[in-house]
Amino acid sequence: MKSIIPFLLLIFLVSCSAIRVNYDYDRDTDFSKYTTYNYYPDMDTGLSELDTKRLIRAIDSTLRGKGFLLSEEPEFLIGILSRSFQAPRNNTVGVGIGGTGRNVGGGMSIGIPVGATNVEREIQFDFVDSQKDELFWQAIAVSTLRENSSPIEREENLRALVVRTFEKYPPKSRK
Repeated sequence: MKSIIPFLLLIFLVSCSAIRVNYDYDRDTDFSKYTTYNYYPDMDTGLSELDTKRLIRAIDSTLRGKGFLLSEEPEFLIGILSRSFQAPRNNTVGVGIGGTGRNVGGGMSIGIPVGATNVEREIQFDFVDSQKDELFWQAIAVSTLRENSSPIEREENLRALVVRTFEKYPPKSRK
């Protein structure tokens, strides 16, 4: 029963979170030939060292569940890049002044931002064939970032992001 609760929490986080993912891949790639992976050495992810460790643990767990093996001689390498940015606010209050008179009219409107700015994190995952040194799959995930999150919340958020990102890997062949 104890192992079901974290799983249900993860499913809940994935289903109602605001994680947006864009995918791209080489349609000519035979994804079945890739069974082993590793990470680029000395990779600068743009995340803190602790968040990088959390992210890599989540990726390892997710890929292991899909049957992939971490290897010293991998068939593909994973590159990770991230950045944080302020999302534009969509909440504004309009204040207007206007007047009319005989055949004369005028008006003025001002949008005033409401609420706190949203900080978002974008993480790009590149899968590169280790023999050909060619990119064959890429995903870019964007999610809301709460910088004052607890370590447990950070772990859960990164795990949910990874699960959502890798749910469509490997892609279905559409030739």
